[in-house]
Amino acid sequence: MVGLVLWTVIGGVVIGLLGKLVAPGDRDNVPLWVTVICGIAGILVGNLLYVGPFNGAANTPGVDWLRHVLQVGVAAVAVMVAAAVLGRRARR
Repeated sequence: MVGLVLWTVIGGVVIGLLGKLVAPGDRDNVPLWVTVICGIAGILVGNLLYVGPFNGAANTPGVDWLRHVLQVGVAAVAVMVAAAVLGRRARR
């Protein structure tokens, strides 16, 4: 159980930062903890989008690049939404 949580958080960091990288516009105003949550959401929703239409094709040998592209895409959308809702204001 602890390993699952640890890998989910590590994956959330990686997928969230990649989503933040590919999201259009300035997304640097989103805190890191929100980026991690967006990455975890990207992992979960991306897996659902991948496994659902492809009828469990997730059990293929090797790396499922399409799954990871979907995860990063979902995380990018989540980061854009989070930036619009929770974005920090510029200090002057």
